[in-house]
Amino acid sequence: MSQISNLKEIITSFESAYRSTPTKLKLLDAFSVCALLTAVLQFVYAKLVGTFPFNSFLAGFFCCVGAFVLTVSLRMKVSEGGSASGPREFGGYSLAMLTLFIAAWNYVG
Repeated sequence: MSQISNLKEIITSFESAYRSTPTKLKLLDAFSVCALLTAVLQFVYAKLVGTFPFNSFLAGFFCCVGAFVLTVSLRMKVSEGGSASGPREFGGYSLAMLTLFIAAWNYVG
């Protein structure tokens, strides 16, 4: 029972700390979770049904994982704050996402 109460304390402390998180960071978190869940869903689908167009599976999976990694990187940069936070990070993020999508599109064939 003490482990359950410790888990409840951890969850409540996380919820109270997350409430003070800015809305923009929460939006980045939501997109990260969506990208990660899409990658997991694609992987489960590939295991259950098969990966006949293997290039398409790889392009979609790596695109989701890449979007997750780039979004987490942007969140880390923006949450640091400082003078460099803002348009410069978003510009780099946009360019990296564009490059990722073009590479995935080319890989599909």
